[in-house]
Amino acid sequence: MIDKPLELPVDIGLSTPILLLVLVALEAVLSADNAIALASISQGLVDEKLRPKALNLGLIFAYVLRMTLIVGATWVVRYWQFQVLGAVYLLWLVFKYFTAGKDEDGEQQRPQYESLWQVIPIIAFTDLAFSLDSVATAIAVSSDTWLIISGATIGIILLRFMAELFIRWLEEYSHLEDAGYIAVGLVGIKLLVRAVYPDLEIPESITIGMVAIIFTWGFSERKESTSKE
Repeated sequence: MIDKPLELPVDIGLSTPILLLVLVALEAVLSADNAIALASISQGLVDEKLRPKALNLGLIFAYVLRMTLIVGATWVVRYWQFQVLGAVYLLWLVFKYFTAGKDEDGEQQRPQYESLWQVIPIIAFTDLAFSLDSVATAIAVSSDTWLIISGATIGIILLRFMAELFIRWLEEYSHLEDAGYIAVGLVGIKLLVRAVYPDLEIPESITIGMVAIIFTWGFSERKESTSKE
């Protein structure tokens, strides 16, 4: 746990670069489902020109919220209600996506947004909900606030580039968006289980393995228009 969240002691030892590398790697691995969710949300903006701006501004707000969460992590983890709210929010995103209906090509239609400011809060709070899981994992690796903040800072920069990559892949692979939202649902269920049964810890290796299987299916089929090119 972070016992003194407002103090940022910089104690750099031989293990610090290794811990930072581990934290960044965890952020990258655990952010795959987050990245595809953010990519899908930004793609739901009707005005294509505003999509990159929505992603950038959304992640700036997300960064502020994530830093606030890290600084107050000791206080937040005491209250299971935060994890329930995060779980319900993620599961609501999944429900909203899978109940949006099919488009004229028979593909799952993502929710549409008319305004930039409709999308930015959704991106920011989606990242915050995911952060409840990733920050808890980071705390288990290190108790140094500054180190966790450094890892999260690098992680959110990686998230921006991963989201950009997934935006392209969403146009290429038939099942990728569905796979991403199934993985989002998995994280929501994990948060819910942690809130209800705090002593039941699901190993990250199991979570990562399940996400890997889901994304293997997501990348299993290219769209016809893409494969013909």
